[in-house]
Amino acid sequence: MSNFNIKEKNLTAEEIAVIGIPFDENSSFRRGAALAPMRIREALFSESTNMWTEKSIDLGLMSGWQFLDDLEFLNRKMAFELIESKINELLNKKIRVISIGGDHSITYPIIRAYGKWYSKLSILHLDAHPDLYDELYGNRHSHACPFARIMEENLVKRLVQVGVRTLTGHQREQAKRFGVEIIEMREIDRVNEIMFNGPVYLSLDMDCLDPAFAPGVSHHEPGGMSTREVLRIIQNLKGKLIGADLVEYNPERDPQDITGMVAGKLLKEIIGRMLEEKNNGGYRDRTPHL
Repeated sequence: MSNFNIKEKNLTAEEIAVIGIPFDENSSFRRGAALAPMRIREALFSESTNMWTEKSIDLGLMSGWQFLDDLEFLNRKMAFELIESKINELLNKKIRVISIGGDHSITYPIIRAYGKWYSKLSILHLDAHPDLYDELYGNRHSHACPFARIMEENLVKRLVQVGVRTLTGHQREQAKRFGVEIIEMREIDRVNEIMFNGPVYLSLDMDCLDPAFAPGVSHHEPGGMSTREVLRIIQNLKGKLIGADLVEYNPERDPQDITGMVAGKLLKEIIGRMLEEKNNGGYRDRTPHL
């Protein structure tokens, strides 16, 4: 990672690993999200901005986090096994993980790893889509299905979805079946009511944003959140953030790298939020759930 001026070192407990997962083979409409990890890193370290978060944490000087090399998928059929194994390896060292996708299907193997270590895990899912299909076009591991798989396996105790504006009848039934809490975009003002007890994992799909703010996604869905609204959710989250993924950025649809810069900004604030929690004592109630 020398191109990004990262000082490589061994991470210790409660520190943060940021890892790219360039995988988009479960995309239902168009590919391109596999190109995102490199482009997001470029945006984060762009000379057009700086490394300071809005709460005055200088990521350029702050220890406690680093990028790891992107995963390499030599055998695409074993992709989920590789993702789960790598995340589990990091969690076994008590390292907190931020994953950069890639399409949203990667969240399922990530949470399979997290579910082994956090028995009372909640997910905050920001997305235009609930991703609760039982299957899509015959693919039960489509990027439209990860939260159906997660809830079927009882990997988390609570799933809260925010910004959804594409619910089908089938997905409403799925949400009812699994007890999913959904704050649709038309009622976004309710987001301030959300509170979590215990560890929280953030899954952020870039199309939770309105296409005016993030055009570089495969599925444009008008009527979404502004960049400021998403930042406010990250900064004001009532819960202990112990991991995150940032997915569905498609550089091939991104004019003038607009969405890449937004993704870099969101990543910066997520890292800052997690570092802030570590400095304030972090989340220590980490119960293996094997």
